[in-house]
Amino acid sequence: MKNIIAALAIVAATPAMAQDKMTLLLDWFVNPDHGPIIIAEENGYFADEGLEVEVVAPADPSAPPRLVAAGQADLAVSYQPQLHLQIHEGLPLKRVGTLVATPLNCLLVLKDGPIQELSDLKGKKIGFSVAGVEEAVLQAMLGEHGVTPKDIEMINVNFSLSPSLMSGQVDAVIGAFRNFELNQMEIEGVEGRCFYVEEEGVPSYDELIYVANPDRMDADKIARFLAATEKATQYIVNNPEKSWEIFAATSTELQDELNARAWIDTLPRFALRPAGFDAGRYARFEAFLKDSGMIDSLNPVEAIAIDVTEQ
Repeated sequence: MKNIIAALAIVAATPAMAQDKMTLLLDWFVNPDHGPIIIAEENGYFADEGLEVEVVAPADPSAPPRLVAAGQADLAVSYQPQLHLQIHEGLPLKRVGTLVATPLNCLLVLKDGPIQELSDLKGKKIGFSVAGVEEAVLQAMLGEHGVTPKDIEMINVNFSLSPSLMSGQVDAVIGAFRNFELNQMEIEGVEGRCFYVEEEGVPSYDELIYVANPDRMDADKIARFLAATEKATQYIVNNPEKSWEIFAATSTELQDELNARAWIDTLPRFALRPAGFDAGRYARFEAFLKDSGMIDSLNPVEAIAIDVTEQ
């Protein structure tokens, strides 16, 4: 983490001739979720927009939004549900673009296991990685089927979601990404089944977004960044196989069956208009969090998300 902060401090201290440099902090290590970012770099779309983008994978996945809020990076890849809570915590952040425009989160169970309906989770164990929004999501999903928070046992399995499910440590896991965990389990010979959050009482939302500090951001640079990733997304949609080859060639760690499968499953979920957003979607999710008791008041949409191309 110290290395990331030091590197970002160097970027911030760079003279004016590097005014079109940007630093983007990812939410995790590079994976197919970041396809438009990597393709924009590899195909020269950032350069076409007069940008030099430094992409940094974080040592601590929870740190990027806070580093951006502190002015130590231009953008971070984050999550819409977490953004709502972070703003209520007082962090100066706003959504300025969308990367993945549909939920990826799901409640994952064994396909041939004892959980065939959500009502079967009464008295069962559910694994999770990060507390917070997942509690509201579970409450909404299970409440539709007569299961209350008191009826289940929550177990923190860290980031060992599918292994904890396959080993029988838990009966289900929340926070599994449908484009990864389902494929990972199938590759290991154990089929899983997802209960999709947006089909079980949770308002649809943008899974991955770009966040910036509205008091420090350069709207013009961000607009150009989004134009480049929009062009990259169009290239991916038009050339799925070629774009996979370009993406996978950037790292040997990406060249395996799991990432190849995840690429295919993620492709239709990329935001075709990264700068555009649905104000109602953000208002609905804010109301959902208040109704679930996660927040005490409602922020207006303009305090949560903006279209930088209107600036």
